[in-house]
Amino acid sequence: MPKAKGKSRRQKFAYNLNRKRLYRSARRRAAPRIECSHVRHAWDPAKSVAQNLADMGLAEDPNKAVPIPREKLPETEMEISGQDKGKKMVRKPYVLNEMEYEASLPEKKSNTLSRDLIDYVRYMIQNHGENYKEMARDEKNYYQDTPKQIKRKINVYKNFYPEEYKVFVASLKQEKMDVQ
Repeated sequence: MPKAKGKSRRQKFAYNLNRKRLYRSARRRAAPRIECSHVRHAWDPAKSVAQNLADMGLAEDPNKAVPIPREKLPETEMEISGQDKGKKMVRKPYVLNEMEYEASLPEKKSNTLSRDLIDYVRYMIQNHGENYKEMARDEKNYYQDTPKQIKRKINVYKNFYPEEYKVFVASLKQEKMDVQ
């Protein structure tokens, strides 16, 4: 049987390869970065992934950890004793406790609007009040928003900063009374 076409040639050194980068990327692929700091600090590189996760009380495969119940079969004594053998001892329960504590903390609300959008909405309300058609024809409407889009932006501003909106509208009413 004949040899493959390119196999008879001798191997040449690839000068165009960056060996340092190849080595670094291979190392990174072999040991990926663990994002969770609790798991990262408790990780033992000498053990396998399954052993590490079992020591921490975490599941390697969620399908095996919480199986979907099929049919209720009559339980026998043999099955019950077999389940006890499959249980693994949690050697590092602090990882699980720290993760549960972190998950129980309330989530911080990080929703904010850009300064440009706030200024745009305030300008529109200040000059046009509730007239969205007039706002759409304003020269500061650079993005050519339709009246509905402008109304939506104003409602978003109202929902994000309700107190600030009330104070702003009250100050506008005060200014109108001062002018008259």
